[in-house]
Amino acid sequence: MPTLNKIGTALGRSHHTPAPSPALRRLRLALTVFFAVDGFLFAGWVVRIPAIKAQVGASAGQLGLALLGVSAGAVATMVLTGRLCRRFGSERVTVLTGILLSLSVALPPRTHSALALGLVLLLFGVSYGGLNVAMNSVAVDLVAALRRPVMSSFHAAYSLGGLLGAGIGGLLAPHLSPATHLLLLTPVGLLTVALAGRVLLAHPLRRPEPAAAARDRDTRAPRATARPRRTGLLVAVFGLIAACTAYGEGALAEWGPLHIQQDLHGGPGIAAAGYAAVACAMTLGRLSGTALLERLGQTRALVLGGLTACGGMLLGALAPATPLVVAGFAVTGLGLANLFPVAIARAGELTGPSGVAAASTLGYGGMLLGPPTIGFLADAFGLPTALTTVAALAAVAAGIAYAVRGSGSPTKDARPGK
Repeated sequence: MPTLNKIGTALGRSHHTPAPSPALRRLRLALTVFFAVDGFLFAGWVVRIPAIKAQVGASAGQLGLALLGVSAGAVATMVLTGRLCRRFGSERVTVLTGILLSLSVALPPRTHSALALGLVLLLFGVSYGGLNVAMNSVAVDLVAALRRPVMSSFHAAYSLGGLLGAGIGGLLAPHLSPATHLLLLTPVGLLTVALAGRVLLAHPLRRPEPAAAARDRDTRAPRATARPRRTGLLVAVFGLIAACTAYGEGALAEWGPLHIQQDLHGGPGIAAAGYAAVACAMTLGRLSGTALLERLGQTRALVLGGLTACGGMLLGALAPATPLVVAGFAVTGLGLANLFPVAIARAGELTGPSGVAAASTLGYGGMLLGPPTIGFLADAFGLPTALTTVAALAAVAAGIAYAVRGSGSPTKDARPGK
């Protein structure tokens, strides 16, 4: 079974790859469903944040503190989840955390204070963070088994699920209370997890040896002892790229709808459309991610993506008209689309589930710590100004991607012949 590093250098030859077995095709479909339901449930929550904020009577700063519960729960769980995946199998942990996420999504609208909301969101964050590490670990193994660079397609399913969740949320917002809406998501999530989970558990993958471990085993030179430190540094770099870009994704999800409602006086349906535009753009960007990386090479694609997101977010944060803001959000999503999945995939190549967990901790930490940070900045400077930090960090991600080109990073070129 080839390592992901070999896969990365063979992107231009993927049309010679043998067709996957029926079991692998079923497993890929089941895992795609898990990514989609994760995005669906998360989007259902975020489009109801403005209504839940009003229900608990929270200020922007108080809401930011409550959202910190999601951050704390997710980040604290991610490293532990990597260990659980090694011990019990990533497939089992994926199913367990999927069940927990389906149950916990119904809890936020049943609170009546910012403190209670924060405590409930702590549980939501535990399930959300655990599911993302576990299913990304399965995805890394499946990419190796398929011998094709399909990681972006799984994250496209997440975005598609988010688009569906935001669209349904926008339609239901004028007619159903947040409590009723999110309660309806629980049986949908549980049924989906049960059906896809049966396939996932029936076809466990043999975990490939991490690339770094394989190199160390085959290398007898004294300098091989320095490899763990270099590997850890590379994983941290991948996580930093993921964090800079995921910060923007989290901000758009949890503050974008509020910006449209609060600053531009749009209704809840229009606010939901803002996040739907982001999810749609990210879905399209990720569906075309493999072809884009093959054509441009990873350095050009990632730098261009970061700069595109920077320009789009400046438009989305500062434009005076709702159509321009929604367009800016969409451009931002398109730019961010492929940065995160590439970073997570390459971290997983290096050290398996522990690499996925470490990079995910940084990456999803950026996604989940971004919203409370923006809450504090919004209290001090206003929400439009606070949202410009998304543009700044997208530019930082582009700079990092360019700086580490050709060093074994996720930005190395993957065009044919490279």
